[in-house]
Amino acid sequence: MGQRAFAFIFLGLLLGGCVSATLEPASEANLKPRDKQLLARAPYAKVDIPAPYRRHIVDYQRKEVAGSIIVDSDARYLYYVLPGGKAIRYGVTVGEEALAWSGVAKVGHKEEWPSWVPTADIKRRIAGTPDFVGPGPHNPMGARALYLYQNGKDTLYRIHGTNQPEYIGQAISSGCIRMTNEDVIDLYNRVKPGAVVVVLDPNQFVSPFPRIALWQSNRT
Repeated sequence: MGQRAFAFIFLGLLLGGCVSATLEPASEANLKPRDKQLLARAPYAKVDIPAPYRRHIVDYQRKEVAGSIIVDSDARYLYYVLPGGKAIRYGVTVGEEALAWSGVAKVGHKEEWPSWVPTADIKRRIAGTPDFVGPGPHNPMGARALYLYQNGKDTLYRIHGTNQPEYIGQAISSGCIRMTNEDVIDLYNRVKPGAVVVVLDPNQFVSPFPRIALWQSNRT
């Protein structure tokens, strides 16, 4: 069976209800006055996020406790585990292959409208990177950041917002997990400091089908 044919079968299963996914519309109720003010001045165009990467409530079969975060980098999804075998699934941007990180960490601390201090590695790889970028919608960290720690030490990896929402669903970051600002605000409001974060190794799918089934249908 060709990949294109498999893609149509997969989409048919989704539509037939074999994979439970309920769209969870973004709500402005999560936004503080400062959020509304800064996002109204965002220096990027409003993007129509592809349907698979919009926020959904989905069935969840793994054993992590409610309140945990699971990142399926291959599928470009982040899951926030809910009670009762459910999770909120968000579309994300993940690290490009050579920079991707996997492992188990904890949320060391959280920050609203963080500043950005690029690592020495980022400054070596990307010419012209500034030493510091203050908070605001122009900042590549976006509206919120969750700082990932292992054994009490900062891993330098983050789950954060973005000023490039057009890349949700792709692997182009320097290793961090990017979300739309609206989604990272929603996640930030749910996650408690100390929550477990699991970033899966390649080919450890949470989703019931590999990501290829979604994007092959758009290829010629």
